Amino acid sequence: MGKKLLALTLALVVVLAGCVKTKTDVSKEAETDSKGNGPSEKVQIELLGTSSGEEDMNIVRDQLIKNGFDVKLNIQPDYGSFKAQRDAGNFDIALSSWTTVTGNPDYAVRSLFKSDGDNSNIQDDEVDKLIEKASTETPDEYKGTYKELEQHIVGEKAYIAPLYISYKAQGVNKDILNPDTVRLAKSRAIAWETIDFNDASKRTTDPLITQQAIGSLTSLDPIKGNDGSINTLNTNMYVRLVNLTDDDQVVSDGSLSYNYAIADGNSDYYFLLRDDINFAKVENGKAVDTGERVGAEDAVFSLNRAKDKDSVPDHRTYSLHESMDNVEIVTDLSVLENAKQSGGESSIREALEQGLEAKIGELVEDKTKADNSSGKYQVIKVTTKEPFPQVLNYLAHQSAGIVSKKQVESINTYDVASFNPDKDIAYGDQRTVTEGATYNNHLYASGPYILVTKNDYQAEFAKNPAYRVGSEFEPNIERVTVRFIEDSDSALSALRNGEIHLFNGVPETKYDLVENDEKLVLQKNDSNAVAYLLFNNDSDRAVAKSENLRKAVLYSINQEEFLNFYQGNKKKAYSTVSPLVDTGNELTADATKVKEWLTSYRAE
Repeated sequence: MGKKLLALTLALVVVLAGCVKTKTDVSKEAETDSKGNGPSEKVQIELLGTSSGEEDMNIVRDQLIKNGFDVKLNIQPDYGSFKAQRDAGNFDIALSSWTTVTGNPDYAVRSLFKSDGDNSNIQDDEVDKLIEKASTETPDEYKGTYKELEQHIVGEKAYIAPLYISYKAQGVNKDILNPDTVRLAKSRAIAWETIDFNDASKRTTDPLITQQAIGSLTSLDPIKGNDGSINTLNTNMYVRLVNLTDDDQVVSDGSLSYNYAIADGNSDYYFLLRDDINFAKVENGKAVDTGERVGAEDAVFSLNRAKDKDSVPDHRTYSLHESMDNVEIVTDLSVLENAKQSGGESSIREALEQGLEAKIGELVEDKTKADNSSGKYQVIKVTTKEPFPQVLNYLAHQSAGIVSKKQVESINTYDVASFNPDKDIAYGDQRTVTEGATYNNHLYASGPYILVTKNDYQAEFAKNPAYRVGSEFEPNIERVTVRFIEDSDSALSALRNGEIHLFNGVPETKYDLVENDEKLVLQKNDSNAVAYLLFNNDSDRAVAKSENLRKAVLYSINQEEFLNFYQGNKKKAYSTVSPLVDTGNELTADATKVKEWLTSYRAE
């Protein structure tokens, strides 16, 4: 999943560890103190969420009421309404989730907690210092730093209250699809190009039919969105310099590069580009080869705009790429020969030439001059402001997708400072691919598929005819249909009825329905998805001003009850870092501490 905060849910029925109580029952339990005395003054907490996952909200509300709170529910029907309420500050705590789709811990904290983070409502110099310190350290070094960061964010300041880590699961119709071709990666969005039918003759006649919850697309410009509406779509539309394996290792497989190498000092990163990918566009409802190669000029352009917060209006992924200082094309072979690999004695040239059929004979600046078969290559060099090996994970993210310099510049002719979304059309605007009067598809896709058209119900994609033709990474299936099904029960029903072939996101409580269906198979993996309560830290509300009040909420949370309810299909969390770094931190519910913090809050 990827960078917007995603809401979990609210409900009107209280569920706790599989047992149901009414709100009145729970309230009565909280009316007397531990000594059996009469009613005590309750603190009201406004809880914001959506109506799509009521179980989590039921458990949270139950726990807060039992610990002396009066809970006011702010239930919104969908994510758009939830976001409007969140942006307006109409909450004390909001049920939220975050998935680290890059597989590195810096992504798990930078956007959410750094003062200038895209999704942060925290201003804390100590947090900023610890995030920057950890970003320059190796895994052996950063474990202690992330532990300290977690303790500050959760234990000391209570900026969030962690709930659990989810597993990642998807249901596959094994009667139609070959399950061995369907990937389920821990971090990255699902890759469509590997998926194949059991009956290969259907590749050109039938579409692969999958689904996602959100139908309103943030943007098809990869740097302008990082949320569930576009992460999977842009991942399959734009190739990147590197990719992640299913267990979060950075590789060149299925990317624009043959190989990559890190130079001594961990600030310079080199990428040897391939010459077998062209951009696709849409003509008369079909994907066609533009004849324009995806090359180094496009990569430099794409990464420079990714790291420039002013390159587009509403730049939503800038913080992922701000570590890059310079991006350039290397044309001097001696640079590759003189630079040494990090932690070794061999040269960068030797590292880039690994496995090549034709060794590097010449480096060219013009992408039309590249001819790999005769030893003519293009090389990109990325230099970071400080040593930062985690930059590779960000370069594997969909926001680092390679766009066409020529096409984007021809569309984005507006002035960024005075951009008017009602009048100006930006590259990737969903209106240009939506059926009707606004349709004017201007997309250029560098990846295996291109979006042809969409409506309120689904989006249609077509295979890029000039993507890795003849290789193992050439897409198998010609067309992909993505149905927009917000409700997970409806999506599961569609899978079981054969209306979709693949459902990514099977709820933990419905695993058995998939496992017991003879035509389906359940694929399950660890994930980097963490659910937590977000406090309203940038408002005039009491939770923004009082650590005592936030800590009282924090220590009301009993994660064991979530694990019991989900029948062991959740894991404990301490922060969004928990799935990536074992810091040893753990949250333990403590009613005594809750009373102490509430007493301190009332005395303020």
